[in-house]
Amino acid sequence: MLSIEYKATEKLIPYINNSRTHDQAQVNQLASSIKEFGFTNPILIDQDGGLIAGHGRLLAAKALDLDEVPTITLKNLSEAQKKAYVIADNKLALNSGWNDDLLKVELEFLGEEDFDLDLLGWDVLPNFEEEIDYSVLDDEDTEVADSVTQDVEDMSTAVKKAIMIEFDPEHYDEARELADWFRKQGAYIGYMLLTHLKAEKAKTDAL
Repeated sequence: MLSIEYKATEKLIPYINNSRTHDQAQVNQLASSIKEFGFTNPILIDQDGGLIAGHGRLLAAKALDLDEVPTITLKNLSEAQKKAYVIADNKLALNSGWNDDLLKVELEFLGEEDFDLDLLGWDVLPNFEEEIDYSVLDDEDTEVADSVTQDVEDMSTAVKKAIMIEFDPEHYDEARELADWFRKQGAYIGYMLLTHLKAEKAKTDAL
């Protein structure tokens, strides 16, 4: 039977080969979540105090100066199983999707209750306007450039407007995969790009 045991934060040992990254922004989000809801998701460790799952939560706990955190010790995993679970715990969560209709209802309720939506983890909350067919931007054939341009111009009356952005051939596939991934998460890619470009311009202006 699994049981929760509180252990000293400083005695827990992060897995040195943990391939999942946690930037400061995400650590801050986790810390805010812990402050709001409490430490509801125990850290999983082995018998020696080595982390199996919960590296981000441990970083957030340290940021909050927590002396102890709830842990569950997994005693019967082989070394191979522990290494596999470190990856699976993160990857499996990414494989789920969202029911946009139900999510919209929940977000609207929370908004009406004046709940701090930043605690939900999105950098930019999803919007639920009618989707634009971005496929017109994915054709590399220069012979259809005029028709693509016209299709983009036709989008000007839609909720969103599209801008063609050129990529070198060696970057195109990666850029398209990233754009598709962020769209599936409901992210507002245009704002993300705009924020980055403004920051880069500010650096140049400061020179």
